[in-house]
Amino acid sequence: MLHALARSRPTRPARRDPDNLIARVIEAKREGWLGEIEGLQISLAGAEDKLAQINNRPQSRGSVDLGVPGITRADK
Repeated sequence: MLHALARSRPTRPARRDPDNLIARVIEAKREGWLGEIEGLQISLAGAEDKLAQINNRPQSRGSVDLGVPGITRADK
């Protein structure tokens, strides 16, 4: 029976997507899943923090010339 339950569950989108997490928090509140609410809120706060870090990082200054590596020959 456990196998049948596992197959019947819908596939969930990525876990760290804030919009998805907000929808899951709303669902958990509606269904009364108290333990799930706290975990989802922690995940949501982490996702929002990570997005803020990404959005606040300095913009790229262009490409960086790393040069061309030289070919060295090992003498015997």
